[in-house]
Amino acid sequence: MEGLKDLRLGQTSDSPPSPPLRVVFMGTPDFAAVILRALMAWPGAELLAVYTQPDRPCGRGMECRPSPVKLAALEAGIEIRQPLNFKDPADVAALRALEADVLVVAAYGLILPQAVLDACRLMPINVHASLLPRWRGAAPIQRAIQAGDLVTGITIMKMELGLDSGPILLQRALRIAEGDHAGILHDELAEMGADALLDALTRLPQGRLMCLPQDETLVTHAAKLTKDEGRIDWNREAEALHNHIRAMHPWPGAFFDWTTPGGKTLRLSIEPGKVGDGVPAGATPGTITGLVDTEQGPMLGIATADKLYLAARITPQGKKQQDAQAFACGYLKACQG
Repeated sequence: MEGLKDLRLGQTSDSPPSPPLRVVFMGTPDFAAVILRALMAWPGAELLAVYTQPDRPCGRGMECRPSPVKLAALEAGIEIRQPLNFKDPADVAALRALEADVLVVAAYGLILPQAVLDACRLMPINVHASLLPRWRGAAPIQRAIQAGDLVTGITIMKMELGLDSGPILLQRALRIAEGDHAGILHDELAEMGADALLDALTRLPQGRLMCLPQDETLVTHAAKLTKDEGRIDWNREAEALHNHIRAMHPWPGAFFDWTTPGGKTLRLSIEPGKVGDGVPAGATPGTITGLVDTEQGPMLGIATADKLYLAARITPQGKKQQDAQAFACGYLKACQG
């Protein structure tokens, strides 16, 4: 991580709570697993149980696979609970019986009912990957990049009924660099989220957390990503496309349909590249114009509404990933060297 990217607001070096806080954790994907591992290693918490989404079929074989959070909890020997939801009063009663001080939630995948939020002594806390109230919802990292935001971050908030609408307890900001894609920010924000959570849990028993209501006039929503959103519309300007391609990497990936010189339609996926110079005369949006020499080596030029978009790596459907020179040699018959 670049040192100047991480603006750690309100960081503390205070000792962890003693006795440790009794904590129940709820989360599902990799982002949450990073936070869970930090919480398990922290002496300020006694982890009572881990809640995660039920195993669901995935992949070509549709096999049921445990979530990253479940795998982390299994490795540590922590009790795992996987209710479908909390509509069964018995699930709420089982949670309340743990007598937790704090409920920590990170990308769990459910909007929790009030009975669950009330099932801890101090408060339910959420780790969210944006600077709320901007980008409430399921895909805050991707939507921030897609919108061209220059800054994102982590919000630790007190949970209430509603989608990411509770008061802010602590925030840390992170600059979005021009080359950052969603995968890079995901990993950086997960680590930042873990650190910020431990900071907040240290401050909580001391009464040293702000509780700042969100400004509803500044709310934006981060809708869940769909696979089809990866499709590239080359009629847009190159800078907007760069943001879109970065936001879609690594999932669902950015792709487009291209007609080969032989007239065959081929689906191509590209990784984030960079904005180039102007479009050659006569090149319509979506035209692959050939190789462009850059400081990073040859890149493939693709025409947009205003400039070339330069891609270093391309994956033809059903084939292995290729660098720009290999693609140009194989598909454009434009070999170099």
